[in-house]
Amino acid sequence: MGDPQPPLARVEELRDRWGLSLGAPYPAGAGGYAAPAELADGTPAVLKLIHPHREAEHEADALVRWDGDGAVRLLARTDDGLAVLLERCEPGTPLSAAGPETALGVLTGLLPRLWVPAGPPFRTLADEAGWWVSYLAEEWEAAGRPFERALLDAAIEALSALAPTQGEQVLLHQDLHGDNVLAATREPWLAIDPKPLAGEREFAVAPIVRSAELGHSRRAVLGRLDRLTSELGLDRERARGWTIGQTVAWAVGGPPEHVEAARWLLGS
Repeated sequence: MGDPQPPLARVEELRDRWGLSLGAPYPAGAGGYAAPAELADGTPAVLKLIHPHREAEHEADALVRWDGDGAVRLLARTDDGLAVLLERCEPGTPLSAAGPETALGVLTGLLPRLWVPAGPPFRTLADEAGWWVSYLAEEWEAAGRPFERALLDAAIEALSALAPTQGEQVLLHQDLHGDNVLAATREPWLAIDPKPLAGEREFAVAPIVRSAELGHSRRAVLGRLDRLTSELGLDRERARGWTIGQTVAWAVGGPPEHVEAARWLLGS
């Protein structure tokens, strides 16, 4: 999904539009092209060109809604939202480097700050769950049945049951993990790269619970589920179901640790 080499003319157009000095691009990632920048007054920033894909829709709108509270600030955007100028996190060290205990504490503290009321224009969790259900079995077959049918069925069942029975709808960062939170100066840690959805809070713990960088064992995965749901006052069974559902939906072609985490959750 990455777009590491956008047309040079596009980068130059944005440089001129926003009066930027640009540095060498950051290593290419799934989210698109990004490079350090400076505004004319010397303010550090990041120019990001977002590769169009479903999960990145309304990234700029999410940053506007958070308004810098626990997340990077949006400084400017194009009308289509596919190019953004962002606050630069300095020193920019990823939270994953801080150690599992520190990282989990930071993520637990960030989540409630990101749970602002949400509605249009964000895609709903119910719609996303329905989309996953629509293709999961076919994708699983096409990939050569990479994991047991029981796990696939459990994911489809969870997604189908949870989607229409949700609680209050808030803004969710569906890929909040240790590499999407960076050390900064305005705050110690700021979230980046939202993949926004509007849905219930229980879904938000999924990327943290399965995060292998925080410890990859049955005990570690279930421990994160228990701690997050207890400290944040969430329904454990709904959080478990959402984590199984999204993790399996993202597991085909993904890291094997995702499948293992889903198995441990299913057996808990």
